[in-house]
Amino acid sequence: MPELPEVETIRRALAYGGREGSPILGRQVLKTHLLWERTLAEPSPAEFQARLAGQRIQDVGRRGKFLLLHLSQGTLLIHLRMSGDLLVEPQAAPPAAHHRLMLDLEGELRLAFNDPRKFGRVWLVADPASVLSDLGPEPLDGDFTAQGLYGRLQAHRRQLKPLLLDQSFIAGLGNIYTDEALHLAKLHPLTISNALDYIQAEHLWRSIRQVLQEGIDRQGASIDWVYRGGDFQNYFRVYQRTGDPCPQCGAPIQRLVIGQRGTHICPQCQPLEQG
Repeated sequence: MPELPEVETIRRALAYGGREGSPILGRQVLKTHLLWERTLAEPSPAEFQARLAGQRIQDVGRRGKFLLLHLSQGTLLIHLRMSGDLLVEPQAAPPAAHHRLMLDLEGELRLAFNDPRKFGRVWLVADPASVLSDLGPEPLDGDFTAQGLYGRLQAHRRQLKPLLLDQSFIAGLGNIYTDEALHLAKLHPLTISNALDYIQAEHLWRSIRQVLQEGIDRQGASIDWVYRGGDFQNYFRVYQRTGDPCPQCGAPIQRLVIGQRGTHICPQCQPLEQG
């Protein structure tokens, strides 16, 4: 699943050009093609097509793992889920096999939502808060502080990894960047959140921000056929490196299953403290 760095990379490409596509900022939506109706969460297909026609894309934003296309009236929210991607391509190009939604734009361009596994969803809403209100803080924002994270950790008694994956706790983290951040912070993913002291929470705060920024700088991680173009996968510390030596101490990386999610740790750098 694309996580915050991958979604941010897509956002920047849509806004300013990149990933072999032209920018879409300022372009008018000429026509919509809804190829799989269940892609659309809200409103009805007929209302969706009627409301989008003639709208202009005024800004491209991101909140957690959501992309936000701010229009002349309302906002188009897109969640890529497991296998979604957004492509800017010529209108004349034949639609790919897994295109679920296409927007014809002025300039003979097309914005295509490609989603082989059909889990992605799109909303057209007047107020993004109607969809996004339950999301936690943005981990790269200036108001996300070490003190704030410490307070949030103390307010829960949960294992660290499932808590960090909870989008209502922090927005944008997924399996990759959680494993990487916990390794950098030298914390075991089964550690109970309110057992951390302030110094440990501060290390975790710095680690989360560092690995997310590294991911953005390297245009995300390309580890399967879903997301293209990033190279952060070449710099993983632990994720999907089972049996490889830890870059810090040389111990073999281990794979655990926590909350039905594959989890990668260094048993020497990330010991589970008893009690």
